[in-house]
Amino acid sequence: MNTTLTGLWPALMTPIDEQGRIDSQRAVAHATSLLAAGCDGITLFGTTGEGPAFPVAERIDFVEALIAGGIAPQRMIVCSAAASNTDQITLSTHAVERDCAAVLLLPPFFFRNPSDQGVIDAVAEVIDGVNAAVGRASMAVILYHIPQLSSVRFTADVIGELARRYPQQVFAVKDSAGDLEHSLQLVKAFPQLKVFVGAEEHIAPSMRIGGAGSVCGLANLAPRLMSRVIRHPEQVSAQDAAVMSKLLSLIGNHSFVTVFKTILAEQKNDPAWLRVRAPLARLDPAAAQQVVDGYRALREDAANL
Repeated sequence: MNTTLTGLWPALMTPIDEQGRIDSQRAVAHATSLLAAGCDGITLFGTTGEGPAFPVAERIDFVEALIAGGIAPQRMIVCSAAASNTDQITLSTHAVERDCAAVLLLPPFFFRNPSDQGVIDAVAEVIDGVNAAVGRASMAVILYHIPQLSSVRFTADVIGELARRYPQQVFAVKDSAGDLEHSLQLVKAFPQLKVFVGAEEHIAPSMRIGGAGSVCGLANLAPRLMSRVIRHPEQVSAQDAAVMSKLLSLIGNHSFVTVFKTILAEQKNDPAWLRVRAPLARLDPAAAQQVVDGYRALREDAANL
């Protein structure tokens, strides 16, 4: 696994077939297109990918399908998000055994507001469990901070203790809290760790002071644009900044996953991308048309998304 990775690793959107299962064929085509557009790798089963909505066996089969489809495992980060540590260990062990680049680790999220010690214990249980299963300490761990969804915070004390306890494995934090000041503080407080930012508009400011890159959803729709931001964070063009802002504004009060899938269906002229896993639901026709109209108007002014 790779503790040196940096750059753009889109949080891959997960296509779903008519039976409600992962559509591996569409996923391979989409992942291949993102890599060809300049992305460094892909991230599976994060929030954008509706990860916790899929069972362990289906997620493992999907990793295998991507590898069989020609996506190198070294270009995959696997999010092990699950309410059960046993499930996280199973998913993470498979990722390590297949030599995926890293594991994006969300602490168990059912119980609200756990203590710092509880979070440390939960993460340690997963790491120790994987190490025991594979017989070596080789899992590269990215701590996944998204408290608005998980209700669990990776506080500075927790990050510091986990980095101290597992210095060869805990190498990064993905900050998806959507708070620029928090991202900047992480970069400054933990120079030994790589900080990946989820909020697209905060990527460049974070990278300008030492951030490592991004795992984000918008790269599914605009991989070339987001790649330019990653490669040249010190000089993001006014046009790229404006297009990024306008794309994000299409989310409105809806689920960003549903909005992004609506846009992706329009981009690819493929309504199969509209399918989501419950409890998410498709946009109603009026809202969907508003998103599509907004995207079409934007596309006319935006080159090289």
